[in-house]
Amino acid sequence: MKNEIEVKIIRCRAKARLPRYMTEQAAGMDLYAVLDDDLVLSPGQRRLVPTGIAIALPSSYEAQIRPRSGLAVKHGITLVNSPGTIDADYRGEISVIMINHGQTDFIISDGERIAQMIVAPVARCKWDLVENLEDSERGSGGFGHTGGY
Repeated sequence: MKNEIEVKIIRCRAKARLPRYMTEQAAGMDLYAVLDDDLVLSPGQRRLVPTGIAIALPSSYEAQIRPRSGLAVKHGITLVNSPGTIDADYRGEISVIMINHGQTDFIISDGERIAQMIVAPVARCKWDLVENLEDSERGSGGFGHTGGY
């Protein structure tokens, strides 16, 4: 069973590639860089990399922009704001804020897969201000309370 929604997409730049699922069961679609020239990302440097696409998500959906694990493990390349959020009412070009945590320059070329995009439903909160919260097994245990930090 496929759970699909229709999302309108445009190319903001003529040579932009549409996001693509690389396998049948993939949760995320790969996003591609759209560049006139190679972009050098030096260690510690961050750059905004355009994808050349814009989308119109249905109301009550978001798109999350996440790092590609292969770039992270092989080169130390990740995203500064991970996950980045594309709101349903945003209509501008999607760009990705990449950072090099590696020790050598990393070259981003036109058409390179730079991130993943996951489309997900959004629930909005309706706050119920109360005097106390009911107890739970965890309680207020936070960072490392189970010995894993």
